[in-house]
Amino acid sequence: QVQLSESGGGLVQAGDALSLSCVVSGGTFDAYAMGWFRKAPGQEEREFVAAITWSGSRSYYNDSVSGRFAISRDNAKNTVTLQMNNLEPEDTAVYYCAASPYTFGSGRNYGITTNYHHWGQGTLVTVSS
Repeated sequence: QVQLSESGGGLVQAGDALSLSCVVSGGTFDAYAMGWFRKAPGQEEREFVAAITWSGSRSYYNDSVSGRFAISRDNAKNTVTLQMNNLEPEDTAVYYCAASPYTFGSGRNYGITTNYHHWGQGTLVTVSS
């Protein structure tokens, strides 16, 4: 059974940086595209943050984080990382990593939650102003 475990969340101030990690076990890591989503307080739906293809050759970002966040993966360590820089209070949310068995020609499809089959429990990021 594929399991995802996030870590790295915490309380930071606006302008700070934080790195989230997600370790995948129980599956073939490089068979999956990996994504990060977040759910802010009061939101019902998870919002796409970033995604990376199985090889790491392509990555995609929500416009709201583009230029501030960077997604990367290490297939030898079954790990995907989200480096978050210049954090804003609006980035406060529970962050989830997810694994998708699909490869898409359009980056838009990596932002759809139903395209991901496995999810972590989430890690809370709080950004104070």
